[in-house]
Order: sequence, then structure tokens, then C-alpha cells
Amino acid sequence: MSQILLESPRAFFVNQVEEAVKRVKFEPSQLSRHYLVDLLEHYMLASNLMSKRETLAEMYLRAQNSPPPLRLDLLKKLGDSSLYISGFFGDSLNRKMVDIDYYVDMGGVAYHSLASSAQDEKMSRMFGEFAARFPEFVDVLTFISQEAMIQTNGDLLKLYDRYIATGSRLAGEQLVEKGLPIADLKKSKANKM
Repeated sequence: MSQILLESPRAFFVNQVEEAVKRVKFEPSQLSRHYLVDLLEHYMLASNLMSKRETLAEMYLRAQNSPPPLRLDLLKKLGDSSLYISGFFGDSLNRKMVDIDYYVDMGGVAYHSLASSAQDEKMSRMFGEFAARFPEFVDVLTFISQEAMIQTNGDLLKLYDRYIATGSRLAGEQLVEKGLPIADLKKSKANKM
């Protein structure tokens, strides 16, 4: 008789985050890792992602014109949703009017604003880490997404586009694994700029 082991969503996400940070060779703080686990638990419910239909720029503008408690909530929602969408659905943003670069930029700006506004020093450092290393956090979520089969790394063009657009270390490594020399990719990226 086979035995089915069930683990809580939190335990599952802790394991996924730990595996992903090892794979993408990124060592975020322990507080940032816990924050990622909380983020993944929050977005387990699709309703948490698809609330009010407003662009990231509109949300940012609304945050800037709101009193402090609402401002911080809106900036957190902006940073979190930008990070989640970039990591889990980044491939779907390619070749759209608003691409992954926009999400990465808006998420980084939101977390930077949170770092500047946070009263708690630990939270300020954590949000500063998310702002400064946003693309690496995207890579962590992308790896988790790929492991969950939401994305596949099989499409070379998508990997190439992600690498060129964001400089993603994970995408670069996956391209090398598929036989594309990274030096050629770096030259291509430099020529694009």
C-alpha cells in the first residue's frame, strides 16, 4: 500500500524557494526568503492577483497621491504583483506593448520606495534587497514556475528574449545548457543597448 505524504502549502513553498535559490546561485537574506514564501502563499488564490483592473503606472500614481498607510499598501501590492507576474508569467509578456522590462522596472521602483519609507530597519533592508536585486528574485520565481510546469525552458527563443530583456542569469545558464555560447549572447546584448 503506497503512502501519500501531504505537506502544507507553506512547507512546500519553503522547499521550493530553497531549491530555487540554490539553482540560480542567489543568496537572499533569510527575511527575503520568508517574504517570498509569504508571496507564493498569497498568490495561491487567483483572486489575490486579479483584483482591481488598473495598470502598474496607475497604481504607482495612486500610491504617490495616497496617505502613508494606503501608500505603503499600494506600493507593496505593486512590487509583489510585478515580481509574481514577472517570475511566473514573464514569457507571456514578451512581444506585448507592456513587456517584462516594464514589470521589472515598476517592481524595483515600488520596492525602492518601500525601503525608503519603511519604519522598521529590517523591513527597510529587505525591501532594499528586493529593489536592488529584483531580476534575481524574478529568476527564483521563474525557476519555481518552470519546476511546476507553468513554464517550460524548452523554447530557445523565449529564453533568448528573457535573457536579452532582463539579463537573467537563469536564462543565460539555460541557454548555455542548450549549447549557445554565453559570450555570443553578451555581445548580442551589448549591441542591442
